[in-house]
Amino acid sequence: MAVDYAVRDGIAVITLDNPPVNGLGHSTRLGIVEGIERARDDASVSAVVITGAGRAFSGGADITEFNTPKATQEPTLHTVIKAVEGSAKPIVAAIHSVAMGGGLELALGAHYRVATPGAQIALPEVKLGILPGAGGTQRLPRAVGLETALNMIVSGTPVLSEKLAGTALFDRMAEGDLLDEAVKFAKQVGAQDGPHPKVRDSAIEHPNAEGFIQFARNSVATIAKAFPAPHKCIDAIEAGVKNGFDRGLAFERECFLALVQTPESRALRHAFFGERAAGKIADVPSSTPVRKIARVGVIGAGMMGGGIAMNFVNAGLPVTLLETKQDALERGVATIRKNFEAQAKKGKLTTEKVEERMALLKPTLSYDDLAEADLIIEAVFEELGVKEHVFRKLDEVAKPGAILASNTSTLDLNAIAAFTKRPEDVVGMHFFSPANVMKLLEVVRGEKTAKDVLATVMQVAKQIKKTAVVSGVCDGFIGNRMIEQYVRQALFMLDEGALPAQIDRAIEKFGFAMGPFRMSDLAGNDIGWAIRKRRYQEQPELHYSRIADRLCEAGRFGQKTGGGWYDYQAGERNALPSKLVDDMIVAHSKELGIGRRKISDDEIVERLVFSLVNEGAKILDEGIASKASDIDMVYLTGYGFPLYRGGPMLYADTVGLYNVERAMRKYAARPNGDAWAPAKRVTELAAQGKGFNG
Repeated sequence: MAVDYAVRDGIAVITLDNPPVNGLGHSTRLGIVEGIERARDDASVSAVVITGAGRAFSGGADITEFNTPKATQEPTLHTVIKAVEGSAKPIVAAIHSVAMGGGLELALGAHYRVATPGAQIALPEVKLGILPGAGGTQRLPRAVGLETALNMIVSGTPVLSEKLAGTALFDRMAEGDLLDEAVKFAKQVGAQDGPHPKVRDSAIEHPNAEGFIQFARNSVATIAKAFPAPHKCIDAIEAGVKNGFDRGLAFERECFLALVQTPESRALRHAFFGERAAGKIADVPSSTPVRKIARVGVIGAGMMGGGIAMNFVNAGLPVTLLETKQDALERGVATIRKNFEAQAKKGKLTTEKVEERMALLKPTLSYDDLAEADLIIEAVFEELGVKEHVFRKLDEVAKPGAILASNTSTLDLNAIAAFTKRPEDVVGMHFFSPANVMKLLEVVRGEKTAKDVLATVMQVAKQIKKTAVVSGVCDGFIGNRMIEQYVRQALFMLDEGALPAQIDRAIEKFGFAMGPFRMSDLAGNDIGWAIRKRRYQEQPELHYSRIADRLCEAGRFGQKTGGGWYDYQAGERNALPSKLVDDMIVAHSKELGIGRRKISDDEIVERLVFSLVNEGAKILDEGIASKASDIDMVYLTGYGFPLYRGGPMLYADTVGLYNVERAMRKYAARPNGDAWAPAKRVTELAAQGKGFNG
């Protein structure tokens, strides 16, 4: 049963019991209404307490019912709240731990509320591109005031219950056992004559509501940009201020139904579910035993290795940091300290916390000091011979059962695993730079990687607050394999008539955090150059523009050399268009005999994004990624793809694969068209009128 009903000292206690967060699924909603009716018909009951079992009062909607008929089956949450609010016997919501979304809306429908300190109170629907759909925009302003409510609803950020203790949201803060105090309070109010208070009957008070709402609009216009939900939240709140509760509630419903249909909401919901789905591996059940990870080793104290080490000490895990030279080791440790101290200056860490974290770091020059590590991650130079030396050494010193992980971004993990006598213990953990900031972690599954190793690494990823996506073994895995095609198209467009600033500007206007040329200058153009040199040997049939090689031959490696695709002033990161580079590009086109043409921003976006889509489809065809949403999570969390578009694969679904395939065939008929043969999955799904995500 999703709801438990009991009578305690003349008080009916309705306990939501739908783990893990007492989601308000259909059976839970039905149980609440039946419990209220049962209490109504029992003359010995004077009042009702609604509370939650386990870890929450209620976290809101039951996500397992999203997009199913049960989500809208009666009794809906509106019906439940109407039953709560309309009860002749007073209803007390006893709130602990979490009251979010529909859970908070349910509590707002009760006549009284008792809460424990430390409970997280929120209406986070805006993070899914919608707004509270069961009266939240109308009741919360009446309970906590216009300003507090608007800030909570527009941001979706949780607020601790004690910070709202002085408002009408809570009648009492529980000092002792919540249920004991709630039952005691219910007996008091149950002995009083009705009617009992309803939040809906309160006024929204503010000395200058119109002025504050306009101020909020101006602020949201700057922050929300492409997201419509925050604007609609303000509209719904304003409707309640101007037109009263009932008309405000009706308008809230209109806004909710409109927002659910927007591509932005679809994208945010896709990301929400995609992040959760990424952690589920079809042949690795959640019951798979995991290995204990108490000590971590990191090899390489450069920018990547140092960032990786920071993740683990942030999570309270001791890290042994290995370098081959004393000066490199000292430099790496100093950089880690500098990063922590910078956080302390911003108020994100206390001085004590900085020292606690640094104390978890053990610098060393000896592999022997890795002997007790449970997980060892190498972050050394991206060259197979260097990796071979490291893994042969680890095979000698690491204890049995230790997980040996490579941070390689492109190299063959199976070859790396073969350097050891324990390939089942080897896995890829590809962090993204800066590793202490970027959320994405590509977990690369080798042919022989053990299931418990995979399960352990996925659990560790959660511990260090990363979004982990599993990839099979191929050159570049998911993210870098796809980005290579994206960069190829960007370079071809330079040959054909575009310039770096135009390409970057077009894709950034589409919503990318950074265009391909600014990105390359930041990462270092020499990195891409090294990969292309390898490609020329391994895949001589693969056609590339040579303009990027020309740039590197001129020593323009990006920000680190003061010039790349752009010019950079000393100490500055602003990308300034370079006449020298633009002239180099035009001259290169002339050498190739290509008549330069005007390339539209629409073509730029289409070629860049659809190149990602086509390679992503090939990755799905080959089983490198298990689902389209995994690819989207890689691009949303690691490559700056706009969140409100949901990732390349969902964006293709939004455009329609019929239209995507037509565009690919159009580009295939042009010069440099060898990259555009549509992947099998694109052609098949387009013919069926389907998308990557069903």
